[in-house]
Amino acid sequence: MQFEKIHNKGQARLFKNDYLEMLTKTHPLVIWGMYTPVIIYMLYYSNATLHYSAGRVFLTFFGGILFWSFFEYLAHRFLFHWVSDNTRMQKFIYTLHGNHHHYPRDKQRLFMPPVPSLIISSTILGLMYLAIGNNSLMFFPGFMLGYLMYGTMHYAIHAWNPPFKWMKGLWRNHHLHHYKNEHNGFGVSSTLWDHVFGTMFDLKKEKEDKEKVKELMFGKK
Repeated sequence: MQFEKIHNKGQARLFKNDYLEMLTKTHPLVIWGMYTPVIIYMLYYSNATLHYSAGRVFLTFFGGILFWSFFEYLAHRFLFHWVSDNTRMQKFIYTLHGNHHHYPRDKQRLFMPPVPSLIISSTILGLMYLAIGNNSLMFFPGFMLGYLMYGTMHYAIHAWNPPFKWMKGLWRNHHLHHYKNEHNGFGVSSTLWDHVFGTMFDLKKEKEDKEKVKELMFGKK
């Protein structure tokens, strides 16, 4: 998906209906507020009621986080950047992710908004339960924390400079994905899978374009 002009102000209009359009926007704290109690309760329930050991709970929870990072990479690479001649599919992909490339400074569409988020997460939990039973009550919280970390990292990458030097590669990988080549740099919360599958930018050879980076950052003129 390539755009003749990247918009540095405003937002994409996704629906004609104002109510539907409102439902496409959210603030990160709203999503954190929705899922944090669920994550804590499910982990507590697994230990206190289902009597899984703390070690088992932690390892399964950590497995969910790791699985999210893999899911994030696959979704970003093969779904969010799916190229199709079908106009309905094009509209779906633009609504899902294309609008972010078109309007990279839009703060309100970095997290899935509450209504579709609840529908999708409930479906995922149901599928996990069918596949792994009660283990899903430890695995799903890790998966969701991974999602929350992904959304927060995505927000941070567009909002601030990296807080630590060792994080600069993650920032640059995503910036280059926006302005250099959208077929590389799919990892947002981690560059692990970009390294594994050979889609990591060679940061030693890529010169940083500070003006183009500035165009991606919230609040920069």
